[in-house]
Amino acid sequence: MASRRIVLLRRCLHVSQCPSWIIIVFKRLSQWWNHAASQNGHANDADLSASTSSVADGVSFNPARLDKQSLIALHHQAASLSLTALKVRAAQSGQYLSSFRGRGMEFDEVRPYQAGDDVRTLDWRVMARTGKPHTKLFREERERSVLLWVDSRSAMFFATRGAFKSVIAARAAALLAWAAVKQGDRIGGLVFSEQQHEELRPQGGKHAVLRLIQCLVAQEQTVWSQLKAQHDAGVASEAALQSLLRLRRVARPGSLVVLLSDFRDVDDRSELHLAQLARHNDVVMFFIYDELESHLPPSGLYRVGDGDQAMTLDTTAAAARESYHQRFIMRRDALQTLCRRHGICFIPCSTTQSLAQRLRDGLGLRGAA
Repeated sequence: MASRRIVLLRRCLHVSQCPSWIIIVFKRLSQWWNHAASQNGHANDADLSASTSSVADGVSFNPARLDKQSLIALHHQAASLSLTALKVRAAQSGQYLSSFRGRGMEFDEVRPYQAGDDVRTLDWRVMARTGKPHTKLFREERERSVLLWVDSRSAMFFATRGAFKSVIAARAAALLAWAAVKQGDRIGGLVFSEQQHEELRPQGGKHAVLRLIQCLVAQEQTVWSQLKAQHDAGVASEAALQSLLRLRRVARPGSLVVLLSDFRDVDDRSELHLAQLARHNDVVMFFIYDELESHLPPSGLYRVGDGDQAMTLDTTAAAARESYHQRFIMRRDALQTLCRRHGICFIPCSTTQSLAQRLRDGLGLRGAA
């Protein structure tokens, strides 16, 4: 069978180790794999930035590179995305209990006990001092912190269809940030790569979203400039662990924490950090994957390269294709099991799916994952 030349990241195929610079796939592989095709069958990353665009939810954007304007434009879509926490005591309002913890309750004042007051809210110190029962009153915090943990490591700069995983993560972060500020929450978080971590303390208002967008774009530019450096899986894994540790220190109890990554190197140490985060916060795991990570290309021989070296990928064996797919299923199911174990919301999203719709569906089904 004739070979077809295709450029992609070999470590995403779990074939062998390779340098970490990334070039998107440009060869049309039947209708199953046709989104990133170019006229001559292959191109480099510069060609992609200059000549292609994707359309998601009616909005055009560059599928490989971030730009401020397209991220700012997402504020229109944010109107349809609600992060409102509805956790209200049934005894107070009769409303249902949401699985989101919601904004915290902070102390307001003490008043004399009235018939019907919950005895658990009695202020025993005041009662001991005055000899009369008093009740502590609480009010809902006006603002909640929404913390976005955005993976910008080199493995995220990859896709064969739709948009790069790094672009999906950044667009999801911007969309969530706009939705949060529309309902009065504060935006903060961590944007990290192998080389650096950018920590954003929670702030409110439009300027907080613009600060996040600026950080996302700047981080991407830094990573692109260093993509030809040799990939070190140990360094990448340690960067994620350190970022989770820093996130734990930033997150106040009652925060909404959204993790945006492909979670390729989650291990026992990562789970420890995630469990601690989920103990006092609402945590969402937004799992981003490309179709090539789930399924090998259709039966055939494919010329695969990283720009310096080349090899032939043989997908003619049905057993090999099925085994590859099953490894992805096992990895996805392991993440989902971890989330169930710690009460974390799990939202899988491919690089071709509607981002706003996946967030609406996923957040609406939180707790059922």
